[in-house]
Amino acid sequence: MKPNFDLDVVLDRVADAVQPFPKAAMFELAERGYNTLFEQLISCIVSIRTLDETTIPVSLRLFEKARTPEQLLALDIPTLTDLLYGTTYPDQKAYTMHGIAERIVNEFGGELPATYDVLTSLKGVGPKCANLSLGVATGQAAISVDVHVHRVVNRWGYVQASQPERTLKALEKQVPQARWVDINRLLMPFGKHICTGTLPHCSTCPVLGFCEQVGVEKHR
Repeated sequence: MKPNFDLDVVLDRVADAVQPFPKAAMFELAERGYNTLFEQLISCIVSIRTLDETTIPVSLRLFEKARTPEQLLALDIPTLTDLLYGTTYPDQKAYTMHGIAERIVNEFGGELPATYDVLTSLKGVGPKCANLSLGVATGQAAISVDVHVHRVVNRWGYVQASQPERTLKALEKQVPQARWVDINRLLMPFGKHICTGTLPHCSTCPVLGFCEQVGVEKHR
């Protein structure tokens, strides 16, 4: 990490830079009113290995039929699979969602507890979806690390971690909790459109002066 690295300044500049681009899917759906913890969790499952351009319309199609655990549980697996058409592994995700809804209804009376431990105890829910859902739906301090966040913060030299799970632990130690939700909100579109996996836009990047450009061999 460069000696002059200031996370607040960096994130503020990134916020300005990503203004022209679409918001990350979960934040976009929340702004459209799909902001309950259950809706956010289900959307995150939709998003696994799926582009935001697909995640949003598939989630909207699903929510036309089911926005609560009870409504989702009323759908049979073939119907749910059809609603998830376009996302990756729709049949697998249908079973995952059905199992989650069943447990929420039977074990928690239809109300999903807003805790990390409960969310990660649900089959098919990992740290990324648990943290992202909690952060967006409840405002809890939570960091979600996807491929974009992992790449960006390691490229900056802000952390040195070989896997997203290790990046998450490093960020939790270094980032003030007040900015935890901002990490995914800002760095996902930043990594998708500016600090891209190949040929990042370094020549026009607003935070180049703070970046170590770790692993960058060619750029635009």
